[in-house]
Amino acid sequence: MGNRLSKIYTRTGDDGTTGLGDGTRTSKDSARVEAFGTVDELNSVIGLIRSFADGRQIDECLEQVQHQLFNIGGELCMPGFTLLEAQQIETLEQQLDAFNESLPPLKEFILPGGGHAAAHAHQARTVCRRAERRVLTLAREADLNETVMRYLNRLSDLLFVIARVLSRVDDQPETQWDHDRKR
Repeated sequence: MGNRLSKIYTRTGDDGTTGLGDGTRTSKDSARVEAFGTVDELNSVIGLIRSFADGRQIDECLEQVQHQLFNIGGELCMPGFTLLEAQQIETLEQQLDAFNESLPPLKEFILPGGGHAAAHAHQARTVCRRAERRVLTLAREADLNETVMRYLNRLSDLLFVIARVLSRVDDQPETQWDHDRKR
């Protein structure tokens, strides 16, 4: 692992570059920095969900997700380093199936919303999709652990289901998309 910072500011990024975990420097707008920066943003939005969500099961699930997102960030920040394992995808799928069991089937798309926790879960889902796109862009120029893309894809599904669960926990209705609605 890289060095731990004893000072928060180093001034080394004042020229528009940042240090990677392997000690190399790269532009702050590189595909690699965009990828791990978006994963970091996703982790922050998941922290927001946790601050609003009641329910130990969802909180424990999302805490584990946050740890895995730090692992993904580490992988993206340290070229050639692998932390995420395929087992983590199976864990997400099991959690997704468990949360989805209690939900009624969808007949239409739903509009993002609900209570605070649900709305943040919808936001996290969209940030997760963006992180997935940023990782895909990086994968075109660098070798990456393919598990990362699969994990993010499954995580966006889990976040959607969690948003639905949280709407019910907060007794908020799901608004279905009205494709015939007049403008």
